[in-house]
Amino acid sequence: MTIDRRRFLATAAGVAVAGPALAAPGPGPAGLPAGALESAAWDTLPGKQPLIKRSWRPPNFETPTRYFGEAFTPNDAFFVRYHLSNIPQVDAAGWAVEVGGDAVEKPVRFTLDELKTGFENVEIAALCQCSGNRRGLSDPHVAGVQWGHGAMGNAKWKGARLKDVLAKAGVKAGALEVAFDGADGGVTEKTPDFVKSIPVWKALDENVLIAWEMNGEPLPHWNGFPARIVVPGWTATYWMKHLTSIQVLSQPFKGFWMNPAYRIPKGKFPVVDRFLSQETDANTPITEMVVNSLVTNLREGMTYKANSPLFVRGIAWDGGFGIARVEVSCDGGKTWELAELGADLGRFSWRQWSFAFVPKPGEYVVMAKATNRIGATQTFDLVFNPAGYHNNVVQRIPIVCA
Repeated sequence: MTIDRRRFLATAAGVAVAGPALAAPGPGPAGLPAGALESAAWDTLPGKQPLIKRSWRPPNFETPTRYFGEAFTPNDAFFVRYHLSNIPQVDAAGWAVEVGGDAVEKPVRFTLDELKTGFENVEIAALCQCSGNRRGLSDPHVAGVQWGHGAMGNAKWKGARLKDVLAKAGVKAGALEVAFDGADGGVTEKTPDFVKSIPVWKALDENVLIAWEMNGEPLPHWNGFPARIVVPGWTATYWMKHLTSIQVLSQPFKGFWMNPAYRIPKGKFPVVDRFLSQETDANTPITEMVVNSLVTNLREGMTYKANSPLFVRGIAWDGGFGIARVEVSCDGGKTWELAELGADLGRFSWRQWSFAFVPKPGEYVVMAKATNRIGATQTFDLVFNPAGYHNNVVQRIPIVCA
């Protein structure tokens, strides 16, 4: 039986949808598969601005890059990523998170009010980025949501430290991993529940939060209301939305979304935070984000004014080590100059940067390359992997100045 798209979106969000969907073709960077470009469209989820639809069931919507010129991505323009299609509207008044597992001293349960009043409230600026951001630019193309540049967003997240919540349950000496489950589910019982785990040492990091607030407002429904896990520096696969349970485990968690999903070939990427209890001889779970950058104000093939200052603006980020420098080339990589870095909003936030030059009439290829504080930099050649993760290839943006 087929389900009408608009009725599904309205039911999932618990609100009515009025008016026709925006059907104009959605934008996408050069290099996306033809099918991804043809199927993309501007579409609107309840409570959101028009975003780039990559799929509607489950809903996967990309943020247009024009929003990335801001220090923090507006909540109503923040990207949406789901694996499962059954997304209930959660009532905050009746919500609670259960903390248990074989590696806790005693199970505990907390309502939203108890989290807010019983623990120190902490706010952290952090980039939330889908592991598959830029997957659509893989060459050769790979399976999965064909994301362009917009499966990410920067926000200020407020909540309680996960380690403080776990302390109330008492973490046993033999604890190995901490697993999270959320309220979303599959259409059939055969669909694997989306459950993720992280190493206990990461769960006890002071920056990992159970967050209920985003950019000074309650979490939007599509971004995890009423509470979600925030794991700054690590890709968003671990940022469990609509959190319902936390399990502290003495053995590696075995579930589809840990293995075989979300794995990268062992030794191909400069991983610092290794998830040793989940490693195999061939692969390892994806963990921290690789260093990356994005030009936010220039569009490929556009014509800009010659003989007057042309500003190149963008953002740079990594897995939490901090951005040391951004270099810009306007001649296709022959020469490079340092960009000016914007305010440091915290090591887990992206960092804005800018560069200005006065172009003569002609054709230019603008490129930007970020380097972090431990010396990791972007690559010029794709590190291919079957899931299309960690694409941090330096952009090449051909423009004309006249």
